[in-house]
Amino acid sequence: MSADDRKDDNSATQRGWLERLGQALSGGEPRDREDLVDTLRDAQRRELLDADQLAMIEGVLHVSELQVRDIMIPRSQMVVVRRDADMAELLAPVIESGHSRFPVIGDSRDDVVGILIAKDLLRYVADDSGEGVKMRELMRPALFVPESKRLDVLLTEFRSSRNHLAVVVDEYGGVAGIVTIEDVLEQIVGEIDDEHDYDDDRFILSHRQGSSMVKALTPIDDFNAHFETDLDDDEFDTIGGLVAHHFGHLPRRGEVATIDRLRFEVVRADNRRIHLLLVRQLPGGSPADTTGSTAGERSSSTPR
Repeated sequence: MSADDRKDDNSATQRGWLERLGQALSGGEPRDREDLVDTLRDAQRRELLDADQLAMIEGVLHVSELQVRDIMIPRSQMVVVRRDADMAELLAPVIESGHSRFPVIGDSRDDVVGILIAKDLLRYVADDSGEGVKMRELMRPALFVPESKRLDVLLTEFRSSRNHLAVVVDEYGGVAGIVTIEDVLEQIVGEIDDEHDYDDDRFILSHRQGSSMVKALTPIDDFNAHFETDLDDDEFDTIGGLVAHHFGHLPRRGEVATIDRLRFEVVRADNRRIHLLLVRQLPGGSPADTTGSTAGERSSSTPR
């Protein structure tokens, strides 16, 4: 088959897909967004859209309803570097976190003076003394956005300014957290894993600090065996399903719940499901079940 023939076949396939989608929507103009989503789901049931395409379309619609405060990384979980740090102090958080961008602070976390991009440090790594590091030359200007900014507007701003990270400020001008372009895109396409994400074949990864990183898909039986608990598995198969039910809503990153002497913190979640939990055994007896996401609870969180 020639290249022209393949091009014609691809064009015909695309026209066919568009025609089938048009037929699915021709039953009447959607009256509102909910009606539009129902129509799209009906198209998926009739195999005019696959599940991934439908999920992304719904994600795009959902992004326009969310604000920065709904997905931001809380202030207490920010990994920052100090303006007056030497090379050793700069490299430590870069290596430990695996992140590519860091807010640079002055006297406090409310004093964000710029953004450090990790790759800008490469030319100084060979200089063992680190005396050549000049933060003023390394820093990039920080983009500041309010908590109330809609995500679709933020995504447009990210594209036009060529920034990948923004500092989120509250109504009083204090730093509330940070948000990245990846955080926004994950609301559309789902969780985006990279080489630094937890992708171990094990469901539970224990830390020396006494906490454990637990995948939300961990079977409750396996969770009970590891933590010596007796959580009910009659209604839910996975620990993520049980925790989401306990919250009563799909929790955001940083929200905390206490269940059966265990503290569960949501480390990763998108608009569809929980992905990763930080679990810590609480000392003493059995406290009453609680849920929340206060700054005090978040202060013991692991950084993103």
